[in-house]
Amino acid sequence: MEIPNYGNLEINAVLFDLNGTLAEGGRIDNEVKHLIERLADKYTVVVLSADTFGTLEEEFKGLPLRIERVSSGAEKAEIARGYGPYIAVGNGNNDVAMLEGAELAFCVIGPEGATIDALLASDVVVRDVKDAIGMLLDEKKLIATLRG
Repeated sequence: MEIPNYGNLEINAVLFDLNGTLAEGGRIDNEVKHLIERLADKYTVVVLSADTFGTLEEEFKGLPLRIERVSSGAEKAEIARGYGPYIAVGNGNNDVAMLEGAELAFCVIGPEGATIDALLASDVVVRDVKDAIGMLLDEKKLIATLRG
């Protein structure tokens, strides 16, 4: 993906945090699930989560993505590097290292909020994960935001 005055992004995967990013209270909106299916046509989609609410497998059953269980932000970043180059989408302190290592990082400030460190580690800030996925599905939206 070529973004004028920003750079050329060669991306292998899109990595998501689960709680506060893709899900609220451990549950994922059906529209988000549909968008993930569309995104999986373009990229490898990966969810990295400690599964705080115990809903990880149930929520993603049948979806074309990979699940990686993690116990810390450092482990999340280490696993993320294996998918590089990647886009990261997160909202919390345990996402910061993953966001910092990404070619492109989105911070989602949704109903569960976001941390200042996650915000500062990101290239793009959105109010809903649907907005982030929408920008990845329609690159003109991303170009409009990032071009220099």
